[in-house]
Amino acid sequence: MKRITVIVLMLVAAAGMLRAQTVGIRAPKGYPMYYEVRDGDTTFFDTLDPIWVFPRGRGFKKSGDWRKEYRLVFNFNKIYPYALVGRKLMAQVDSTIAADATKRSQRTQYIKQVERELLDIFTEDIKHMTTSQGVLLMRLVDRECGLSAYDIIKEYESGFAANFWQVIAKIFAQDLKSRYDPTGKDAKTEALVKIWDEGNWDSFYYSIFWEAPKKTVIKSDHLKSVVKKDTKKKKS
Repeated sequence: MKRITVIVLMLVAAAGMLRAQTVGIRAPKGYPMYYEVRDGDTTFFDTLDPIWVFPRGRGFKKSGDWRKEYRLVFNFNKIYPYALVGRKLMAQVDSTIAADATKRSQRTQYIKQVERELLDIFTEDIKHMTTSQGVLLMRLVDRECGLSAYDIIKEYESGFAANFWQVIAKIFAQDLKSRYDPTGKDAKTEALVKIWDEGNWDSFYYSIFWEAPKKTVIKSDHLKSVVKKDTKKKKS
């Protein structure tokens, strides 16, 4: 099953993935402060964004699946940054191909460069991921990029490659064609995404584990691979 994790990161990575600083930093938002002067006294007023307050322990033990709940939160904290950077690097790969890879041979060569670069950077990350983390990564990449693992392989590799890996995945009870379902199978994951997006992840994580979440640090959020231009001149 570890093989499936490698498949996911290698072939999804061919579309572009992953990051060099901690993910989740958002631009500040809110409203400027103002003041009023009444009877010679100056009073400052400010509008604060709402915050979430979580009770310690979260009460997961009341359900029969509390271990699964804990594992999902722990894995999400580690894996979601990869999916976020996947969206960023997929956009970089698509933009580079659209702008520079005018020939099929250039596109193929560029994709191979991307694969080698990602393998060099992320081999250690792949080796230390569990099966459940690999499966979660597939779901979250679909959410962020809008493509299933199968579709990404087919888009950047070939239909044959996608079908081959789909057969291998089914042997291990996985389905590369399975889509992210925010209101069904992936509803609990979607709830975690919303907490992350609201900027309340650290508080939520602490309420469960009584410790601050470990930040996922990824070596690079930008690919150095470029499309090589043809240097051959046409014979006159």
